[in-house]
Amino acid sequence: MKTVDFINMADGTAEEYAFLHNQESLYMEGLSDRLLKSLEDLGSSFSGYKVSRLEHSLQSATRAFEAGESEEMVIAALFHDIGDVLAPASHSEMAAAILRPYVSERIYWIIRHHGLFQMYYYGHHFGDDRNARDIHKDHQWYQDTIDFCEKYDQNCFDPDFESKPLDFFRPMVERVFSEPKFATI
Repeated sequence: MKTVDFINMADGTAEEYAFLHNQESLYMEGLSDRLLKSLEDLGSSFSGYKVSRLEHSLQSATRAFEAGESEEMVIAALFHDIGDVLAPASHSEMAAAILRPYVSERIYWIIRHHGLFQMYYYGHHFGDDRNARDIHKDHQWYQDTIDFCEKYDQNCFDPDFESKPLDFFRPMVERVFSEPKFATI
């Protein structure tokens, strides 16, 4: 396997960085498969709900698809909890970071904030402010995030719901994650 010669990035040459860019491009071609594998891993994440985290995600995406949402929103619904495995305390931010280069700023914002907005349904049981989401009440996507949580998150724990299988979403995942569309910082 070929590698670059430098051990400090400041010492890299244009040729070495061109080589690395090519390696990254080749690696990016497998992104959809890696993301779908990560979704499959949600099937064995923490328990307690009537459905697995994978099934929750499939219900979310199925509901968005059946409601006629954009492909971008369907994929966001599918991946909104992908951070549960590695970042349970900040899963919304992780999911949003994964989606950010591939979805609009609106969808990114909704996914980034859905964890806070979801507290509306359970925060008061722990002594938290169920209306903590109201710090964003003047934001242009405040209501969109409420709607996302209401239609595609809080109601997606039904063991009798007939979700579409993960393979149904594969072509959408491949299209959405085929190439970054939005600049990131």
